[in-house]
Amino acid sequence: MSLKKLKDRIKKNEGYSDKPYQDQLGLYTIGYGHLITGKENKYYIKKFKKKHFEELFEIDFKKAHEQYKKNFYKKNHKASEKELLIEMLFQLGAKGVSKFIKMLYFLNKKQKLMASLEMLDSLWYLQTPERVKNLIKNYIEK
Repeated sequence: MSLKKLKDRIKKNEGYSDKPYQDQLGLYTIGYGHLITGKENKYYIKKFKKKHFEELFEIDFKKAHEQYKKNFYKKNHKASEKELLIEMLFQLGAKGVSKFIKMLYFLNKKQKLMASLEMLDSLWYLQTPERVKNLIKNYIEK
């Protein structure tokens, strides 16, 4: 797995904005999909350069990668499975991914079709259908 390619794909899927915007859930986000927390009021007041958001992306990506290691370290995932889970963790967080019980079951059983169907049968798919379709395609083809 190329972490650079994965990072580039996540950036593309997230899009970029140097101004706060509301995501599909109405939560304020900035940069490359960085969720603005209650302690980050600075993003509503001050302008930041793209370099700042590149660094923030690296922090967020590292967090998703660490969550993968923490939650899935005992699993013997192929690169496509690992990439899928890291991107899901980036977008949904560990709590969000933990709700995909059936998908995770089928993913661990190497049942790609069933795991994909579970992804399609989700609120996540309704919120970001193109992203989910592209992730499934990448997951299935590798």
